[in-house]
Amino acid sequence: MHRGFLLTAAIFGILSVALGAFAAHALKSMVSEKAVATFETGVRYMFYHTFAIMAAGIIYSEIKSKLIIWAGRLFLAGIILFSFSLFALAVVQGAVLPGLKWIGAVTPFGGMMFIAGWVCFFIAFFNKKV
Repeated sequence: MHRGFLLTAAIFGILSVALGAFAAHALKSMVSEKAVATFETGVRYMFYHTFAIMAAGIIYSEIKSKLIIWAGRLFLAGIILFSFSLFALAVVQGAVLPGLKWIGAVTPFGGMMFIAGWVCFFIAFFNKKV
């Protein structure tokens, strides 16, 4: 097992639940529905990829491949770039700060990190001799 990935997954699991609860309760009264939807998308993808990081941590005990390590790192980078840029974008939308909308341009890079992480998983699994 990869302890670092498992600890990271636990932290992001905590954050996902806390931020999801914040969006469902407090944020709805503070910003528009569009901003809440943007925030919730960030939470959803954070939660999905929290499980992917956890899987990388567990799978590493069976497949000691640099590709598994890279998958976990790319999922982590994806969360930071994708989810956190959406959180920031929701704040920008809620505060009506049009000069900061460029933050949304970061989001696709996070999406590319997610895809690259899944590609690393695929290649590692494909190359695994059964």
